[in-house]
Amino acid sequence: MLYMADDRLLRELVAAALRQDDDAARELVRALYPLVAKLVRAHRPARSAEEDLCQMIFIKIMQKLSQFSGKVPLEHWVSRIAINTCINQIQAEKARPELREADLSEEQAAVVRNMAATGDELAPDQRFASRELVEHLMMVLKPAERLVIDLLYLQQRSVADIQKIVGWSTALVKVRAFRARQKMKKQMAIISARENK
Repeated sequence: MLYMADDRLLRELVAAALRQDDDAARELVRALYPLVAKLVRAHRPARSAEEDLCQMIFIKIMQKLSQFSGKVPLEHWVSRIAINTCINQIQAEKARPELREADLSEEQAAVVRNMAATGDELAPDQRFASRELVEHLMMVLKPAERLVIDLLYLQQRSVADIQKIVGWSTALVKVRAFRARQKMKKQMAIISARENK
């Protein structure tokens, strides 16, 4: 099995795949699959199946393989295609603009009540529900805002890493992160206010 660090070998597989070598194309997919699957899991729209989205991404990769210039590592090029495909899918699904209490599970509603009532640390049994709550709060964000929150806070990537992955300026990454945090805070305040009535 190939490891992502061996960019030279990946480039050789790309060259062979471009010469219509089916075995090289299959090996390239096998080598890149862990990276693509990880990105899909992190950026997948709520109603999209992981396998379907991975398949869609690999079709795009193979269709655009001749456009790979080699100026950047193959993993960055593939990451950009994968993330852009996920963003396009999110836009296609038109996430609901407002999160309602009825959308939350009992555990998530309990987390909201706990957060509204106290500043205490969450109990271990509430941590999973809080992760789901964050995902629900992210559904009110625009796809680009959702992406930057996920990369910056959930995956703990640096602003420089995000720039390389999505091709935005430092200022744009910071502005989108700020606006996304503000929207999430506003939505959380709305949910908390409903809980306190």
